[in-house]
Amino acid sequence: MSITKEVKQEIIKKFALKDGDVGSPEVQIAILTERIKNITAHLKNHKHDNHTKYGLMGLINRRRKLLDYLDSREHERYSIIIKKLSLRR
Repeated sequence: MSITKEVKQEIIKKFALKDGDVGSPEVQIAILTERIKNITAHLKNHKHDNHTKYGLMGLINRRRKLLDYLDSREHERYSIIIKKLSLRR
């Protein structure tokens, strides 16, 4: 369910604003999106895994807060990340 180290490094390279950037909202949103995709795939096979559903809702809420923050600060960067990750918002 969790993402591997290599996948995480690849996401960081793709969405980082500069070298060594792991804390920008874009990187955090991209990592959370990958984790959400993995957990959603897990829940398709294990429909009654309520603990994972609860964790998924927490990840979705954290991503939503980061997206709202980015939208309120810099709408252009928000629009770019939405298009790159093909999120519905």
